[in-house]
Amino acid sequence: MCAVEHPRELVVPEGDSVYRLADRLRRQVAHRRIVAGELRSGTAAGTSLAGLAIGGFDTHGKHLVTTLDPGWALHTHLLMQGSWSVTRAGRSVPARLRSAVRVRASLDDGSTLWGIDMPVVEMLRASSVRAALAHLGPDPLRPDWDAAEAARRLRSAADRPLVAALLDQRIIAGLGNLWVNELAFLSGAHPFAPAGAVDADALVDRAARALRLSATVAGMYQVTTGDRRPGRSHWVAGRAGKPCLRCGTMIRVRAEVADDPQRRRTWWCPFCQPSGS
Repeated sequence: MCAVEHPRELVVPEGDSVYRLADRLRRQVAHRRIVAGELRSGTAAGTSLAGLAIGGFDTHGKHLVTTLDPGWALHTHLLMQGSWSVTRAGRSVPARLRSAVRVRASLDDGSTLWGIDMPVVEMLRASSVRAALAHLGPDPLRPDWDAAEAARRLRSAADRPLVAALLDQRIIAGLGNLWVNELAFLSGAHPFAPAGAVDADALVDRAARALRLSATVAGMYQVTTGDRRPGRSHWVAGRAGKPCLRCGTMIRVRAEVADDPQRRRTWWCPFCQPSGS
């Protein structure tokens, strides 16, 4: 029986997390050939992966695309609970995770790539990937980022609450709950104010710069204040009942959507983000 290694699991709820995950997997397993493995979820469950080669990894918002040569691609979305892990030769995932494995790919160097507890596992022809993700808005982390189009889409949602518009992946792909709350604070906007009350061009520019910093700069992952010390890395997210780092007012929180299975919350400073701002 193989010894068990506790793999490094990455939970990826936001676009910058997915981008970092893709970079890590690219360095660990890209260009390796799959000698054994299969899909265990989705409409292609049971499909063997043996004989395919991992060509690379691409992201669009919170979606990860693994190129499988020749001519295939694996589209996955981890939502809040999924993860990818790589174990060394002769190792496996912990017993507690084995029933949650959705993708297994044993590679030609002896390592194994595991997709764990992923709600979306879709095998596509490589030529079909663009169409499958066509509903997504512009992504600041992609080379085809179109800031003007993102701003246009945000302005088209002028009557929606700001947090709801920013969470809509059809407007800007890659913003999750943490970034939505932090961007509202940095824009001086009440999170439930109409999106049209905010300068769309300025917010889109701020969002793009923040995501790129988080995704690419060492030590700055999801640090929005510039201060990496525990409890001081975010302006409002996760800080309910604590003093605002800017003005000292107590941060407020409320559920964004009743009975939201993702348990998303909205945080804001009532002084720095007054209602009606």
